[in-house]
Amino acid sequence: MSKYMLIMRGDERALAAYESIDFAEVIAAMGDYNRAMMEAGVLLAGEGLTDAAQGVVVDFESTPPVVTDGPYGEIKELFNGFWMIEAATIEEAAEWAKRAPLGIGNKIEVRRVTDESDFPQTDEVKAQLEEEAEWRTQLEAKAAGN
Repeated sequence: MSKYMLIMRGDERALAAYESIDFAEVIAAMGDYNRAMMEAGVLLAGEGLTDAAQGVVVDFESTPPVVTDGPYGEIKELFNGFWMIEAATIEEAAEWAKRAPLGIGNKIEVRRVTDESDFPQTDEVKAQLEEEAEWRTQLEAKAAGN
């Protein structure tokens, strides 16, 4: 099984549609979708994001990088949230993405999360992957409150 990130994106049409729908309906539909993924055993994580105007952009075109308020000036799509799922194939992950309760103006990008098999199996890479595995263990313990 591989991990896949489902990246939710929306444009101005999606925003307009959400503004015309009762927020309780949106939350209920997302809850049903998330529950279905949990019951199927595929959901690993999922979060929504605040409005892009509440974020910052870190631009690496200069040294040091420059931090500016809000989204890029000519933004056509905004990233609204994500789900991390476990699926056997990208096709299975896409099927879960198709079930999301989203409408016109929304898209979900499905991307496989890299794993050890994506990297050269040199001693240096293996050592780095072992260190990252230890970091994950530490983060999981921290999240669990240990």
